[in-house]
Amino acid sequence: MIVDSYGRRFRNLRVSLTSACNYACTYCVPDGKRLQPAKEELEAEELWMLVELLVNSGGIEKLRFTGGEPLLSPKFDLLFSRAMELDFLDVSLTTNGQFIPKKAEILLKSGLKRINISLDTLDPESFKEIARGGDLKTVLEGINILKENQVEIKINMVPMLGKNENQILPLLDFCLERGIELRFIELMNMGHLRSGNQYLLEFLGMDKILGYIGERYEYSRTNAPYDSTAIRYEIPGKGVFGIIANNSEPFCSSCTRLRVSSNGLLYGCLSNAANFDLKPLLKTPEMDRPKRLKDALNTALKHKQDVSFTGEVTVMKFIGG
Repeated sequence: MIVDSYGRRFRNLRVSLTSACNYACTYCVPDGKRLQPAKEELEAEELWMLVELLVNSGGIEKLRFTGGEPLLSPKFDLLFSRAMELDFLDVSLTTNGQFIPKKAEILLKSGLKRINISLDTLDPESFKEIARGGDLKTVLEGINILKENQVEIKINMVPMLGKNENQILPLLDFCLERGIELRFIELMNMGHLRSGNQYLLEFLGMDKILGYIGERYEYSRTNAPYDSTAIRYEIPGKGVFGIIANNSEPFCSSCTRLRVSSNGLLYGCLSNAANFDLKPLLKTPEMDRPKRLKDALNTALKHKQDVSFTGEVTVMKFIGG
């Protein structure tokens, strides 16, 4: 098992099924154009072979499917069903929720226990302005379907000044009433936000997020797992919420995440565009694969930031959140 000087190792594997997305969120793409599949995206069997190689390398305990939008990928049904048959501690996915009603049968039949849904506002007009695709009503319908079937839901919100800061309390109320954990994600300095003033103008840090919440609720910080990205807070008698404070309180020194893109690139860190192309492994003699994969994982672990998230030109939708 590969471990670095911080005691970090890869425990969580995130696999992007496609870079395509039916949304064009303002914090993801600059021009409103929806992301398309990446060049040379792997077929389902090829991507699954890489997943098995990484799992067999040792240490991987949790698997999450991401995108783009994973439910948009024709690979989803096959790969998710296979993953649910393996002995992971947890199998989940991150989705914008738009296709949950259409995919509800495969999700529930597979035994899905947990899901993360990205939702930045409950206001239909604000939804259109931020997501630039889809519709709020269908997302809420999908949430209701999953709640009725006892699936654990976490909702991810990216609060932004001048965009949706007035939705912090409405979304929190919505989640608390339904037993859903809301997680506020600080805007990440990635992709097109690395240039221009949009990031500086829209960034809303943890202190201000807590300030909004403190206007209505008393809360206290509570424990979270060692390698959790979220700082968790409890509202007595109501529920919990979390803040992924990648800028205000970085978690890099305990990060255990490893990412594979839909075209077979291995990333050790969201804040580092460096990657390792795994596609040649698919044609490498089986006896040579463990050594080459170990070298790739060693390199990926060295790509992690030591202390804090510094941002990167990489678009997150290409490598999964």
